[in-house]
Amino acid sequence: MAEATPEFIRIPKSTMEARFLKILRQTGFSEEKAKVCAEVFTANSVDGVYTHGVNRFSRFIKYTREGHILPQNEAVLRHAAGCLEQWDGQSGAGPLNALQCTRRAMDIAGVQGMGCVALAHTNHWMRGGTYGWKAAREGFAFIGWTNTTANMPAWGGLDAKLGNNPLVIAIPFQNDAIVLDMAMSQYSYGALDFYQLKNQQLPVPGGFTKEGVLTTDPTAIRESQRVLPIGYWKGSGLSLLLDMLAAILSGGLSTAGISQQKAETGISQVFIAIDLSKLGNYQSIATALQQIVDDYHQSQPAGKTPVIYPGERVLAVRSENTDQGIPVLKSVWDEIENL
Repeated sequence: MAEATPEFIRIPKSTMEARFLKILRQTGFSEEKAKVCAEVFTANSVDGVYTHGVNRFSRFIKYTREGHILPQNEAVLRHAAGCLEQWDGQSGAGPLNALQCTRRAMDIAGVQGMGCVALAHTNHWMRGGTYGWKAAREGFAFIGWTNTTANMPAWGGLDAKLGNNPLVIAIPFQNDAIVLDMAMSQYSYGALDFYQLKNQQLPVPGGFTKEGVLTTDPTAIRESQRVLPIGYWKGSGLSLLLDMLAAILSGGLSTAGISQQKAETGISQVFIAIDLSKLGNYQSIATALQQIVDDYHQSQPAGKTPVIYPGERVLAVRSENTDQGIPVLKSVWDEIENL
């Protein structure tokens, strides 16, 4: 018997944001913090990153109610050395801490050309691209990453010893940005869950079955807990080094330490901003970027889909979801309505 096709509904942006705001206020967030969190979750959903927007909201509320996220807390400075600062997130809301540290990295860069803020003891930042888009829209190049609980085997291993440690690189372009936002696994666990909810296979293999066979089946990958590192051994190595840098720069927990917690908390993150206006070649940057993109767009497509740069598709999705409403699985929205 064929599985039922999941039902999607369209939720207006204003309706979604208002619902998020109400639940956040009921969960202990101040009006100001609730408003910012609601905006982040809604913006992620508008941009089509449902896995770290509307689909993740219920878990965020669950973690807050269980005491893993402390809504009254925010990040504080612990140590400063030139353009490098170490902050403690004090188990505050991940998106709020990340926005605060992104802002601080930009402020430092505005004075010194480059700013680096390393953050310990924080929570999941949701979509890492949020902070890349923010910095790039204000004229800064941005590099940021986070470690996670152990959820990916090292290349050649069977058990999870690495996090999928998302990395973000953003550059201002025209009136918006070029933003790379990627996990070290071929698919994030949020993406696996999304394909699972839709009863769909992955476009390309994303992990292994319990028998060690590469598969596009998100359920089989979930059962084996063997997601595929990007680039095989290269993604495995990059994940390890990102974890090491996040832990030593912030003075916080590594993936191994996070994995000993009751939930995915105590995360370490790094935010680097570069003020492009400080560069000697600043006036020629826009032209140089346009030349690179123009040449890139001349790529001969392998199929019917044109070659696009990271984040380019977001602009079209953002426009569609703003005009037509955000597509949400009815089961997901029903869960949110019952929070």
